[in-house]
Amino acid sequence: MRTLITVAGRRWPVEEDFQTGKDAFGLDHSQVRTYPALLRHLVLTMAALAVCAVTAARARTTSGSTMPLPISPNDVPPADPGLIALTVAEVKRLVNLLTHRWHDLEHHLRWHIWRRRHQARARWFHHRTRLNRRLNRRCVTART
Repeated sequence: MRTLITVAGRRWPVEEDFQTGKDAFGLDHSQVRTYPALLRHLVLTMAALAVCAVTAARARTTSGSTMPLPISPNDVPPADPGLIALTVAEVKRLVNLLTHRWHDLEHHLRWHIWRRRHQARARWFHHRTRLNRRLNRRCVTART
């Protein structure tokens, strides 16, 4: 049983990587008919995903700008929630700025910062709501 759980635990990240590869990098968007062409497409797609994942992981270790999560349901939200760590999707968006620009670079960078700050704020409120729900469940359980 322990071996089955270990194997299932190792498979989950692989499934998530393939899902990210399909959603963000077009892993499933090939119309090739030969094996070498399919292999080239898969290798290039997975290499792009790997580069973005490594970049996001390295940036995550150097930039810890998010505010601490709430401890109690009554905590007041911080004025500046900070920024979430770079994700693979955010790194891909930044790399796309090197080749495609619909607006000036400052506009894209402001939008990038706004999105990361908004996600950090949403994360903080999500955790506070979860604390509220836990507290409510304890109160209901204590009454019964």
